[in-house]
Amino acid sequence: MKLLNLALAFCLGVASSVAADMPEQGVVVTGEGTYAAVPDMAMITLGVRETAPSARDAMLQVSGAVAAILVKLDELGVADIDRQTSQFYLNPVYDPRPIDTDKAPQVISYEAGNSVTVRVRNLATLGTMMDAVLEIGANNFNGLSFGLKDDSVALATARALAVADARLRAEQLAQAASIKLGQIQRMTESSMGAQPKGMEMAQMRSVMSDAVAGGEVDVRAQVTIVYAIAP
Repeated sequence: MKLLNLALAFCLGVASSVAADMPEQGVVVTGEGTYAAVPDMAMITLGVRETAPSARDAMLQVSGAVAAILVKLDELGVADIDRQTSQFYLNPVYDPRPIDTDKAPQVISYEAGNSVTVRVRNLATLGTMMDAVLEIGANNFNGLSFGLKDDSVALATARALAVADARLRAEQLAQAASIKLGQIQRMTESSMGAQPKGMEMAQMRSVMSDAVAGGEVDVRAQVTIVYAIAP
């Protein structure tokens, strides 16, 4: 009896494995949906980069400037949770030397840098904030992107568009193949969510004013649906 049970279990396991390896039966389509939303927040990475004869001096200059930036962010009402220091570095700077010389490069100074990533929840204050940190020593901007505080509504719309797109593709395939679609057998999602809109340095300079236009943020969703073929 035990041998019979083991044999049945083995057969069922093999059958399950074979079924899992079989290709999908029916009409398999992938639909995509994109919803363009108006951004209501921004992420900006700003910081300080300084060069000094000694490593200590370079670090002190950067630390002092970043501390002043953090104080200014406090004054502007930026909460601690909306800012994070990052990308601290200290590198030696070597003198340029001819390629044909055997002389070892000499350290002539040190470059230090530190950055702060800030979440700006009120876009109307972005220009004022950037002007303020520039005045007190920020000289290194590594990126500005616009996004959404909550993308749930936009994502729901993108999902609906993706499902409709998949249905349309399936109907077109069914018509071309002279078949009828049955019920949905399986549906999987690959939602991408909001795609932050980045901005180059030249564009960043143009928004350092009271008027900031964030444009649109694309929220994307993707679904794969398997339709049965109706008899």
